[in-house]
Amino acid sequence: MKRDARFDTDRQGRQGRHGPHGSRHRRRKWYERAEDFGPSPNKLYRDPVKGKVLGVCAGIADYFGIEVWLVRVVAVFALVFFFVPTVIGYFIAGFVLQPKPEELYYEDEEEDDFWRGVRTDPTQTFSALRHKFKELEQRLRGLESYVTSREFRLRREFDDLERGR
Repeated sequence: MKRDARFDTDRQGRQGRHGPHGSRHRRRKWYERAEDFGPSPNKLYRDPVKGKVLGVCAGIADYFGIEVWLVRVVAVFALVFFFVPTVIGYFIAGFVLQPKPEELYYEDEEEDDFWRGVRTDPTQTFSALRHKFKELEQRLRGLESYVTSREFRLRREFDDLERGR
């Protein structure tokens, strides 16, 4: 007598190899779910908006968090000393790399610097955020202690008397 493995259950009550629906339904892999979150800011893109030719140097500079002119200087030196490999590599990168999506262009320079810091040095960015939140928490505690103090209530009553309430 043969048994159908799809209907067997293990100790936790889970069904066999393909689950209750057979092999038609499967869980999506992590790389299939990644596109649900939009474009990744940690991916290397070419940046045609800030770029001169194809935006490869601007994309590399943005990815590593360095100035664009520095990458361009290195590219010029590479052209001088290794002309053919540099040109071939540049055009291959220009056609292989996807252009930077519009969602990754930030409104102001501060936001762009923040996300570049997250990409290049996440521990430093996390430390700065933690420090900023500690400062905000201290200010909030000071406000809470003032609002709940007798002095605040007394001043509010004086202000109400002055206004004629």
